[in-house]
Amino acid sequence: MNVVYDGKVFEDIKHIDEFENEYWLARELMPVLQYNLWQNFHGIIKVAMNNCNNSNYNTLDHFIDVNKMVQIGSKTKRKIQDYKLSRYACYLIVLNCDPRKKVIALAKTYFAIQTRKQELSEKPYNELTEDEKRFYQRELTRKGNYFLNIAAKNAGVKNFDKFHNAGYKGLYNGETADDIAKRKKLRYREDILDNMGSEELGANLFRITQTEAALREDDITGENNANKTHYDIGKNIREAIKKNHRTMPENLHKPSKSLKELEKDMNHKKINY
Repeated sequence: MNVVYDGKVFEDIKHIDEFENEYWLARELMPVLQYNLWQNFHGIIKVAMNNCNNSNYNTLDHFIDVNKMVQIGSKTKRKIQDYKLSRYACYLIVLNCDPRKKVIALAKTYFAIQTRKQELSEKPYNELTEDEKRFYQRELTRKGNYFLNIAAKNAGVKNFDKFHNAGYKGLYNGETADDIAKRKKLRYREDILDNMGSEELGANLFRITQTEAALREDDITGENNANKTHYDIGKNIREAIKKNHRTMPENLHKPSKSLKELEKDMNHKKINY
């Protein structure tokens, strides 16, 4: 049976640690890259570790040795070696894999883009292009919403659509997420945050982080109270924008391409970083 590979195969085996950092396990990556023997794949990992060291990166930050016990019989276990890999480590590994395999070409593109996103987060903000700022801000809003959802859940929120719309209503003068999507003329279920410029994303990031902090630090309890907190903070940010004579969020320019479209462009060009 022929297996059709796309970027999702690498997303499916991606893990997230308690600090919201992405990582992959070498034993899970190995079969996806069509390697059957650990000794062969381990040899590639060692070459990648050497390349990492030669690039003046701390190998231990990207290739974390993790051992685990596996069942080899009804009453027998043995320890096997594995590695917790950063996206940069995965990229170095696929650079040293058999280039004749189609999945390797796909992996190079996937991890190149992921590594590029990481590089953007480490680059001085004032040196970023507008699209790079958008990628950077979008990643921050994604992580911010993760912690906001945790804080909201702890406060007793069950209807998360209503909760998030409360924040949008405050910031966008009564507009819900659906209203924003319609105004931007987006397709069904297209992400509104992916279709914002860096300034609009920044306003939403402020809304997200301030609401998360308020729910957590002020011990807000009850769904109605959490929704009101989100609305009030969104409205306060809107008033601050108005007071400083800046453009209201709903009047900011919509980028010509969504971040998903920009990612596809990067994929098609197969940029090597």
